[in-house]
Parts: sequence; C-alpha cells; structure tokens
Amino acid sequence: MILSLQRLLAAVVLALASATAAAQGVIYKCTPPGGSVEYTDIKRGNYCTAMDLPGTVIAAPPRRTAPGAARPQAAQPATATAVPGAFPRVDNAEQRARDADRRAILEDELRSEQQKLAALRAEYNNGVPERRGDERNYAKYQERTAALRDSVGRTEKNVEALKREIGNIR
Repeated sequence: MILSLQRLLAAVVLALASATAAAQGVIYKCTPPGGSVEYTDIKRGNYCTAMDLPGTVIAAPPRRTAPGAARPQAAQPATATAVPGAFPRVDNAEQRARDADRRAILEDELRSEQQKLAALRAEYNNGVPERRGDERNYAKYQERTAALRDSVGRTEKNVEALKREIGNIR
C-alpha cells in the first residue's frame, strides 16, 4: 500500500516536473491545515513550499496588473520589461518606401479582384446565367447559379476589404 502510494506520488511529481519544464515555472507543494496536498504554480499562503525539481526551472514572469490597480501583498516586485522605445526603429524614408511597396501590391491585387468580379458578374448575368450543355438537369444549373452568387458576393467583399486596406495606408 505504501509502496504504491509512493509510486503514485512519484508519478505525479514526474508529470508536474515535465509540465514545469515546458512551462518554465516553479512548482509549490501546498499542505493546508486540512491535510490535503496540492501541487500548483501559485504560492498560496505560508503552507506552500517551493519544490526542488531536477532540471533547469526558471521562475515564471510576474503577473501583470492593470495600471492603478492595487497589488496583493504577496506579489513579487515588478522586473524591468521591454519598452516600445527599445525596439528597432525604421527611418521615415524606409517606412515610406515600404508603404509605397505595400500600396502597389494592394492596388495590383485590387485590380485583379475587380477584373475577376467583372467576369463573375458577366457570367452570373443577374441571377440568370446561360445554361451549359452538361446542365440538362435543372438542379445542376441551380447549384452552379448558387455557387456563382456566392463567388460574386465573396469577391465583392474582397474588393471592399482591399479598398479599406489601401485607405489605411499612410
């Protein structure tokens, strides 16, 4: 009985250790006054102790709180985080060139979508496309008409989205 309990505990610890390696955090063994044992990554009160697990375990980053929100007493002090000014900057000429390239690509894509839309509308013929020779069955004709209607709607949405995207470029 004791041997199987030890094996179960070892299996739990091993599973937590492997999950910890992926999560890169600290595992606490908490034994509250009720006597139950809980393994967690959150230290809850004085009854939790950090476990010494094999392998490299890096402490989890501190939890973020909303600006102006009161921090709990047990919270760790905040560490230095990357600020937006630390990211690489692109000079204005480079950014204008990138924006011009992006605009050219989007306008080219818009032209091709508009051509596709014109061809689909011509084929759709206001909901009455010409029947093909292989569409002797009326159900096939209706399926093709529905597919054309969906294609026209989808292409119209693509054209609108491209126009919006081009409008968003500085």
